[in-house]
Amino acid sequence: MMRSVSFQQIVWLATNSMRLLSTLALLFCLTGVCVAQEGDGTSATIKTRSNLVMVPVFVSTIHGQPVFEMKASDFALADNGNPQHVTLEVDTDSQPLALAIVVETGGEGATHLADYQELDSILDALVGNVERRVAVIAFDTKPHLIVPFSSKTEDASNALASLSAGDHGAAILDAVTFAVGQLRVQPAEYRRAVVLLSETIDQGSETKLDDALRLISDTNTAIYSFAFSSTRSAVSHEASKFSSHDPGPEHGCFSRTGAAPGYEGHYDKQVLDCISQLAPPVRLVTMTFLAARNGLRTNTAESLAQLTGGEFYRFNSAKDLKSGLIGASNNIPNYYVLSFQPTDPAPGLHALRVTTTGRQQMVIRFRREYWVEDIKR
Repeated sequence: MMRSVSFQQIVWLATNSMRLLSTLALLFCLTGVCVAQEGDGTSATIKTRSNLVMVPVFVSTIHGQPVFEMKASDFALADNGNPQHVTLEVDTDSQPLALAIVVETGGEGATHLADYQELDSILDALVGNVERRVAVIAFDTKPHLIVPFSSKTEDASNALASLSAGDHGAAILDAVTFAVGQLRVQPAEYRRAVVLLSETIDQGSETKLDDALRLISDTNTAIYSFAFSSTRSAVSHEASKFSSHDPGPEHGCFSRTGAAPGYEGHYDKQVLDCISQLAPPVRLVTMTFLAARNGLRTNTAESLAQLTGGEFYRFNSAKDLKSGLIGASNNIPNYYVLSFQPTDPAPGLHALRVTTTGRQQMVIRFRREYWVEDIKR
């Protein structure tokens, strides 16, 4: 049962905001890929400046209670199936934060606009007493910048409380792509985060699934999704993104032409049988890519959170949403952050797997993958 927000809980969040942001400083630095500003500041490029990869990990009991006092030796991490030497990061000083609040006003989102009233105290507690830039992006068929990045969180909370209904669309991937683009032109020293308020399934984005996957994998932006159920089942637009641009050589594992007679009409079986013959690390990355892309199609909001190391919450009302925000704030200070230098930093998608050693019946959430950009020109 979801609990209501009490005055004492808000006070607790406010008085503990410095500890919260110390941990957020690590959670929002998710990979060794950094944003480098160029030119007149209107554009940014992604370049590898360090091969240190940061992986947030949340460990709980089977009953949902956080597990404390774990050491680096309690974790095992594999990158593309290859074991890595990990270091357990300690708390760091609070850093500036650039936060994009991305809210659906179209489609089913129009029925939830009243849920975003009176969020000012919670937003203040989430951001904390640090230098900040907060923006609000509304979206329906298209994203719209409602509040440009501002140091005043009250500008964001006031905008959220006065949103107007949009059209029939719910282009989640387009909106997140737009938000990441806005975040990239913020100062390089700022941490980056997105709070996404939307339905679960994308409706009408033009962004290709492959492009979205790469975008959210090669940036240090953490996405925290708060989603209500999509009541519409039409996802034909997203299904159309599974096109002939699948990775792989012509007439190879992912080609729909020239398949062996036994695979006619059974494309999925062809793919799985083919990649099962590849080297285990290659197979792991390929299967991770396909699973992640399919997740963006079938449950966009949850997949965005999982892929970036954020969190996913469902809500049906203002009470649910506020409880979820407080729940996330309670969990964030209890994340562990592992770091490692990849033994094989090959360009492309890298699949991550984290397990605990010598501990039974633990539940862990962790960043599932990251992307290494090929900076050769």
